[in-house]
Amino acid sequence: MRHLDISVIVPLKNEEESLPELAAWIARVMNENNFTYEVWMVDDGSTDESWSVIRQLSSQNPHIKGIKFQRNYGKSAALNEGFRKAQGNVVITMDADLQDSPDEIPGLYSMIVNDGYDLVSGWKKVRYDNTLTKNIPSKLFNWATVKMSGIKLHDFNCGLKSYRKKVVKTIEVYGEMHRYIPVIAKWSGFRNIGEKVVEHRKRKYGTTKFGLERFVNGFLDLASITFVGRFGKRPMHFFGALGSLFFFVGFLISGYLAFAKIFWMQYKMTERPLFFLAMLLLIIGSQLFLTGFIAEMVARNSPERNSYLVEETLENHHG
Repeated sequence: MRHLDISVIVPLKNEEESLPELAAWIARVMNENNFTYEVWMVDDGSTDESWSVIRQLSSQNPHIKGIKFQRNYGKSAALNEGFRKAQGNVVITMDADLQDSPDEIPGLYSMIVNDGYDLVSGWKKVRYDNTLTKNIPSKLFNWATVKMSGIKLHDFNCGLKSYRKKVVKTIEVYGEMHRYIPVIAKWSGFRNIGEKVVEHRKRKYGTTKFGLERFVNGFLDLASITFVGRFGKRPMHFFGALGSLFFFVGFLISGYLAFAKIFWMQYKMTERPLFFLAMLLLIIGSQLFLTGFIAEMVARNSPERNSYLVEETLENHHG
């Protein structure tokens, strides 16, 4: 049996109008390029007839498969379920609103298979979104992500991405983490991350599902990923170092104040701002150190404590 070339994952919510057109377009591209494929449409708690449409499309085309959530969990959850089901050698994600073009699939597939990339992210160089609510926040968000992650991509937000199968079977996405999949992939050891300029089309049906609050959540998730990626296995290195630094500075200030009191006969030491700063640093330093200690205990007792991503194993058995 021939392996599947491509799995397409389409997370969606209330996209009943665009789904037939999207399914037909994907099928046309796959057939023209002679790809073996499957399409996973993940219904993230739609309140319209999206699931009925998916059922109908699946009965017409056996390559189309569906997952229906009982309620709305978010795009990350939808992608994660799709990743778990995907069997294609290359996995491609795209939005259901027809703003991502299936014509990009062959190019994205080729960059994984022929150019050796682990992950390729689309870059919507020309956008048709509202400048104030989407374009400006998106630019700010991308700039911050590049600075924190060191991954030079122009458009982390683009839903159109392609992955080597091993990447999607390794990573886990939840919360608002879908925007940071390149960052999660990098922390998991997949460093060959590329970019492809893709067409961004004007929204044909419905309205955008994302508001400004996603950017606040997004930055918190970025901080979380960065911390877990660097210190997830050794939290004491972060909290302990910071706590020790705070405690040491507080201790030095306290020592100076005690010295001034005893040898220079200075008074009203406890009324000085410096005294309160020293106390604050000593307390915060102790708390940070204890936080690191507790986090270390939690990490050591976690079932994931010795879960490492092994790329290859060579074993020579001499008999």
